[in-house]
Amino acid sequence: MKQENKLLLGKEVSSNLIQELSSTISDLKKAGIIPKLAAILIGENPASQIYVNSKAKFFARNGCDSETFKFELNASQSDVLAFIDRLNKDDSIHGILVQLPLPKHFDDEKVLNAIYTTKDVDGFHPYNVGRLFSGDPDFIPCTPHGIIKILDYYNIETSGKDCVIIGRSNIVGKPMFALLAQKFERGNSTVTMCHSRTKNLDFYTRNADIVVSAIGVPGFLKKDMIKEGAIIIDVGINRVDDSSSKKGYKIVGDVDLDSVIDKVSYATPVPGGVGPMTIAMLLYNTVMSAKSQID
Repeated sequence: MKQENKLLLGKEVSSNLIQELSSTISDLKKAGIIPKLAAILIGENPASQIYVNSKAKFFARNGCDSETFKFELNASQSDVLAFIDRLNKDDSIHGILVQLPLPKHFDDEKVLNAIYTTKDVDGFHPYNVGRLFSGDPDFIPCTPHGIIKILDYYNIETSGKDCVIIGRSNIVGKPMFALLAQKFERGNSTVTMCHSRTKNLDFYTRNADIVVSAIGVPGFLKKDMIKEGAIIIDVGINRVDDSSSKKGYKIVGDVDLDSVIDKVSYATPVPGGVGPMTIAMLLYNTVMSAKSQID
């Protein structure tokens, strides 16, 4: 198989998903409802600002609204919680996103848990996490859900497969574990979660049919760590110095793609793989939240 035919392109999957959503968005507008996301940004973190701005542009491009509410770095947690309460009670807002990371004087859990579960489009609230792990999900965290959409789009079988997830975050690793292990169409896998305390990591990755890497270490997963024909999902987004780039850096994943490409069946590139699906699933969740108003 040609190398380019081995790439799982999230951008293509995202475009297909948006096309499928367009009729729902149109129906909502006919009913006087425009799906709207409220994003809360605290401080001046450049990466967070870029990410929030990209979300706003993506929503606008696809017929939805997004408004960013900015707070100073020294804002009090009580003020932010009071503002979240206002957004919770605003029927024109269908999704609420608090951009992470938060300043050190904030309690992340308390802030995220203040969002109504019906507007928790990031899927981080304990209620939505519990529903996911019980096999009856409502809002699913965007990146893991996007990965499932990629697997589904390319008709990649997961049932009975040995899957290894590297990383145990609440944002990717744990929900990915739940999705692949559940009795879903793209689930029914035997799933192993590896992390920083895992001994002999190579043993697990070399025996895996599917490897999902989400650890944030550039080029970590190499050819000698996987088996022939494996499927590799790279969640890593890492900035590394690159003097040949005008920006002085480039974005790479956790996987050394040049090293593994001849050995794998399929792999997601970085950029252009999982990344586009994260923002697409945020839009999807927001639209589904808006749709619940007329169902």
